[in-house]
Parts: sequence; C-alpha cells; structure tokens
Amino acid sequence: MTEEHLDRMVRDADPYRPDVIGHLDGARQSLLEEIVSEPTPGRVVEPSQPRSRARRAMVRRFAGALTAAAVLTGVVAASTMLREPPVDRQAAPVDRPSASTPVVYSPVAMKAAEKNPRLLINQPGWRATTVYGFAEQQGTIAFSNGGRQLEMNWYPAEYYHDFYADRLNVSPPEPVRVDSWPGELFRYSAGDFAVMLRPRDGVFVELRTGGRWSRHEFDRVITAVVRVDVRTWLAALPPEIVTPERVDAQAAKVLAEVPLPPGFDAAALGDLGTNDSYQFGAEVTSRVGCAWIAEWLRAKRTGDDAALQRAADALRSSHQWRVLHEMNEQGDWPEVFWRIADEVAASGPRPWRA
Repeated sequence: MTEEHLDRMVRDADPYRPDVIGHLDGARQSLLEEIVSEPTPGRVVEPSQPRSRARRAMVRRFAGALTAAAVLTGVVAASTMLREPPVDRQAAPVDRPSASTPVVYSPVAMKAAEKNPRLLINQPGWRATTVYGFAEQQGTIAFSNGGRQLEMNWYPAEYYHDFYADRLNVSPPEPVRVDSWPGELFRYSAGDFAVMLRPRDGVFVELRTGGRWSRHEFDRVITAVVRVDVRTWLAALPPEIVTPERVDAQAAKVLAEVPLPPGFDAAALGDLGTNDSYQFGAEVTSRVGCAWIAEWLRAKRTGDDAALQRAADALRSSHQWRVLHEMNEQGDWPEVFWRIADEVAASGPRPWRA
C-alpha cells in the first residue's frame, strides 16, 4: 500500500475530517497533525514489516484520540449502520476458557463483535497478541506463535479495489480460499505473504505474515483460519485482551493516580470495543487528555484563570502517570501525548497547518 493510498484512506475514513465537519479547533487539529503526519524518531521497522504497514498501524492506534477529541468538544459523530450478522459455524479454537465457566456477554460486547469478520486460527500454539479497532469500521487482530505472526486487517469494502491494484505491483495473484472465503495470495518475498479476501458484508480482510515463514507453513496455517460466531470469538481471546466485560477493572488500573477532568464519565469507556492492553491504555488516556484540553480551551475562552491553571497542571502531571510510563516501552503514544500536553499547558494547542 502506497503512502498516497494510506493518506487517502485515512482522510476518507475519518468522519471528523475538516471537509466533513468544518474547521476543527486547535486541540483536535494538533492531535490530527501528530497522528497523521508526524514521523516516528527512533522507531525500528522490522524487515518483515514494511514501513507503510508500520505507519498504518500507528494511524489506527491513535484513531481513538481523534474520536475522543471530536466527542469531547461537541462534534456530532457520523452514525455507523450496523449489519445483520451472518450465520457462522461453530469452531473449537485452541486456548479457549473452560466451558465449565460460562461467560455472559453484554449487548455492547456482542454488537461490537458482530461488526467484524471474527477470524481465528484453529491450530495449537497460536494466541491473539494485538487487538484493536473492534468498535470501528476497520481494525486488526494479530496472532503469534513462536517467531511467526499472522496479522488480519479489515477495511471498508470501498477500498478493496485500491488495495488490490496496489498489490498487483507486488506479484501476480494466486487464487486461495480461507474457510470458503475466496481471495488472492500475493508474495512479497520467499517468506513474506499476503492474502486479500474479497469484500463480504461490507468489509474485506487482508492477512499478512510477519517473522520467518515458508510457503508450506503458510498454506498449512491459512487452512486452519476459520470464521466463527460471536461467543466463540470472544471466548477465544486471552485474558489480557480487554473486552467490554473487562473494561471497568482495566479502566480502574489505567486511571489510578490520573487526575480526571470535570464531568469525566469512566462508565462511558464501555464503548471502546475490544482492545489489547496497550491500545486500551491509549484510548483511555486520549479521552482524559482531550477532555483536559477541552477544559483548558473553555477556561481560556471564559477567563477562568483557576480552571485554566488546574487544566495545565493536570496535563503537566501526565509525565508522572504510571500507565504512560508502562506503555512507553511498547510504543510511541506516551511521547506524542506528553508533547501535546506540554504545548497546551504552556500556551495552548498549535494552530493547524494546512
């Protein structure tokens, strides 16, 4: 996928972009600028993960910040039409919780899971390690087994032809099927493969390898990829993945020692879908940070000096937030957060550069 395709996809998919909602205020524009255009100093892109994939992952990782900023500063989000879930067959994926302890999932959890393809690897040793985007129109689930990874990304069906045209520059396509879902395989190298599954139910999926693979190993694994029902998919996720049922407990850990802005509703975090712990931390802290930025802007506008100072102090205190320090070894979100927080605390959000 080219950088031009990525930029167009992000611009078109973002319901809060300027050409849809008009000019954003400085807080949202600063976040947008950091997320979409800021380079990532010091980040190492593994040879098995092309730079465009790394940047795409970073854009999706920070998508929650855009959503939070838009909601917290009064922008009405575009509604998402829910599809009727297809009938899926049951599967028996590995590493599932014991059937003797049934889990009752909330309607929120069920609805979020119904909107995604719900693919699992029904083969011993594979475990979901990265999950995010399951409350959005696009997202990722990545499985790991030793030194091999298989990442599954899905996008709105409208982008399929652009993706497909780009992949034709990689290699000639080879027809394949994943649990009866037709698609094409593209070969980046002797051990690096991608499979694009054709649009279905409004989305298409791309499976992409990471680590060391052979074609024989890849063929064997994709025959074990199955599409399952909602309860099977949720039950197969390891306990460190934050599903809506686990939000309250995980949010309490994330928000420990974090000053909360006026009116912050921790109960509203249940709409974040399903995320791994890093993505969940980024989503939650982005909402807190954006709410403090909104409070800073309100206080500045109304001349409330005391509230302005409280907001600035709260943003500066983020350098001591335990959750951000725990996340800093894993990714770039804390560094971006601190830079924006320091700028706002000092003089307000940066003006947007067109």
